[in-house]
Order: sequence, then C-alpha cells, then structure tokens
Amino acid sequence: MSSVRVLVETRKGAFIIEADGKRSNWTISGPHFGGWEMYHLKGSLADPNRIYASQSSSWFGQTMQRSSDGGRTWETVGNKFVYDGVPGTHQWYDGTPHPWEFKRVWHLEPSLTDPATVYAGVEDAALFRSSDAGHTWTELAGLRGHGTGPKWQPGAGGMCLHTILLDPTNPQRMYIAISAAGAFRSDDGGANWKPINQGLHSQFLPDPTAEVGHCVHRIAMSRARPNVLFMQKHWDVLRSDNSGDSWQEVSGNLPTDFGFVIDVHAHEPDTIYVIPIKSESEHYPPDGKLRVYRSRSGGNEWEPLTKGLPQENCYVNVLRDAMAVDSLDSCGVYFGTTGGQVYASADAGDSWTAIARDLPAVLSVEVQTLP
Repeated sequence: MSSVRVLVETRKGAFIIEADGKRSNWTISGPHFGGWEMYHLKGSLADPNRIYASQSSSWFGQTMQRSSDGGRTWETVGNKFVYDGVPGTHQWYDGTPHPWEFKRVWHLEPSLTDPATVYAGVEDAALFRSSDAGHTWTELAGLRGHGTGPKWQPGAGGMCLHTILLDPTNPQRMYIAISAAGAFRSDDGGANWKPINQGLHSQFLPDPTAEVGHCVHRIAMSRARPNVLFMQKHWDVLRSDNSGDSWQEVSGNLPTDFGFVIDVHAHEPDTIYVIPIKSESEHYPPDGKLRVYRSRSGGNEWEPLTKGLPQENCYVNVLRDAMAVDSLDSCGVYFGTTGGQVYASADAGDSWTAIARDLPAVLSVEVQTLP
C-alpha cells in the first residue's frame, strides 16, 4: 500500500507527518531545524527519499539542507548562489532605483526526472539551478536580465520568486511567478523568458493591464493537462487554457476573490481548490469561518467545503505555498495555517481532519505519495 509524507515548514522549524494509504493515523517528527524559518521543503519525484530544504534566519542568513533518507537525517549543502553578473536595479515603491540583493530562498523545485537537479526561487526575484544535488548553484540569468526587470516591485512579503512549475510533457518548458512582477514562461529550459500576464487586471497599477507589475500569489497546474494553468492573484482567481498566453477570470461566486493558495485535484484537471481570505488588509477568512472552496468546472462555480473546519471565531491565514495534494486514488488535499494547524482531507475535500495542531505558523506544505 502506498503511504503519504507531508512536509510542513514553519517559522520555527520543519515537521514531517506520515501515514499509510488509509490516511487515518498520523505520526509527527520534528521540529527539524528548530527555531529556524523553514520557507520550503520539497521532495524529488525521481527519488522520494531525496528532500531539499531552505533554512533561513535573520541572524545567520540562508542555509540549504538535503536529506537522502526521507528527512531522518540532513546534511548542509552549497549555500553560495552565484549570480551571473546581470547588472542594474529594480524599482522601489517610491520609484527610486534599488540594487538587486539576495535575502532568502522561497521555493525549491526538484527536477521531475533527475534527483540531482533542483531549481530555487529567491528574493530578490531570481531563479537558480543546481545540477549536483545542491552543492553549487548558478543563476538562470535570462529571467532577471529580462527587459522588464527594472519595473518589478516587491509585494508585501518582499520581491520573491515563489512559484516554479515544470511541464511534465515538455522538459524545456517551465513557469515561474514573482510578487510583484507577474507570471513568466520559458520554452528553452530557462535561457529566455516571456511575461504571460495578458488578461490580468490590477487596479492599483498606473496601467492596470501592464505587461508586468501584477501581484501574482500562486499558479498551479494539473500534470495530466499542463497547458491549463490556474492563478490566485492579489485579487482575482484566473484560468489560462493556452499555457499562460492569455487569462480569464473565474472567481465566479466566491465570497471574496482575494487569497494566496490554489491547487488542482490530482486526477480531475477541472477540480480546483482555493481558500478565500477577507481582504488585502484583513488576512483571515470571511466571517471567521475557515472554508475551502472547490470548483469542479474549472472555475466560476464554487462550493464551500466546511465539514471538520472551524466555522466560528477563526482568524488564521493560509499562505501561498501552504496547500498541496497527494496522488492516491482518492485524492488527498492538505493545507496549513498561520495558527499552526495542518488540515487533511482524504476524500478530495468533502471532510477535513486536523492532523497537527499548535505548531508554529505554517509557511508551506508539500506532500509526497510514497510507493
């Protein structure tokens, strides 16, 4: 029987939560790297025991970790991120130039086929690749050197490259998202990049339909249909049916179209999940009710999923990387909150159980389906 490993990253360490395929009895190990901000852990599809971790501290800086035994033990790997020498600045909120700098790694994305290759999205927004299991890191400078780079601005959480998607049908195609610049696609393995923000509308921009500058919170896709993308933007839930060339809003009957997470059912490419948050200033669920919303039509028509979730006096947030799905026959859905809860559904969202409580604030959640 398959089993499930949930990787939970928090402001004070990482936790690994495991269960067999029934997903009814869970064991928790951790905290790993207690006291450190763990922005992201991600396991390799090619080797499930290979896990990469981003460990950060305002005192000690950025450290990269790697496990070869499913998170039981860890080793520090290369922490030198070699920029390609792309000169210049980006624009700060007041319009003044701001030099590029390196703060932290927000997202790790292992290759779909090679456990020694992994990508890292960092703040300030840049994309790196390691081909030697994390020992050395080289910038894919075509992204930061894109002609629109000087117009990128930081979102409230910093100017972070927070999403990396690899196309399982085309090894040369990948997508990234930056807050606040927008979404970009490469069709040549990361050498060159194209902004893919047509159809996005951001009323706070001087040009609401600008080529770049949009605060994209998250993009997601189904491995079974990688040309269809879904996006949770600062405001608006959107869909693209042409690999990001154009987008259309599918917020439909959501109580609010502000939020951070979005994900897709493992076997139903038109079934998607979001967690609406009240507003850009009030980062908690509307009416104090924690509700996951599911669309089975690829957007526009949404139903609230509440069974097992608190429906009064709940004022947690769910951050952009804090939702994931497993690939078991009955698709499991998982998310973590800033209140330290991790919720799991073994029936595609119909009902929910807290598999962890009282953890530090959850920054991200990833799931591995293990043979």
